[in-house]
Amino acid sequence: MVQEQNIATENSNEQWLKRYYFTRAAFSVIWVAAALTVGQETFAVAAALLIIYPAWDAVANAVDAARSGGWGHNRSQAINVVASSVMTIAVAVALTMNMNWVLGAFGLWAIFSGLMQLGTALRRWKTNGGQWAMVLSGGQSAVAGTLFLFQAQMPQQPSISTVVGYAGLGAFYFLLSAIWLSVTISRRNMRKAEI
Repeated sequence: MVQEQNIATENSNEQWLKRYYFTRAAFSVIWVAAALTVGQETFAVAAALLIIYPAWDAVANAVDAARSGGWGHNRSQAINVVASSVMTIAVAVALTMNMNWVLGAFGLWAIFSGLMQLGTALRRWKTNGGQWAMVLSGGQSAVAGTLFLFQAQMPQQPSISTVVGYAGLGAFYFLLSAIWLSVTISRRNMRKAEI
């Protein structure tokens, strides 16, 4: 009975993560498309997109933490919510200065949120599939953030296009995790049907 409850909980958690990862991937794809089209046309649209990106990360992590056992159980995500919220404000303030400041703020956020994502993925590694892709994503986010900080020091002014590759890779990793979980769940269900 207890084992059946554990399996049901595991299935429920993996179904949630699958939907969550697909949602995160879809958001990032839409964001990249918007950044490459309307984001190139006016500064106001680009600014809104640059503010929305870390704000979305804060909201998404808050929902996932609440759905996955609560804030106390998901400290790395709780910290990430605070960091992403603060960096949303920092990006908004940096937009009043110049794009180098914005890229610097994005760099700090990418490093910190990447490390928190890495911590979350490592914690989930034993209980949920697809976490290897989230580990890679978190690590790559921290590396990209370091590169953003370096680029922010350059004399040429960056644009929203500088962040597009970062968001595109995020979409790829979330999609990869979602597909991996889908296959894992499908295989498990097939094994159950055979019993």
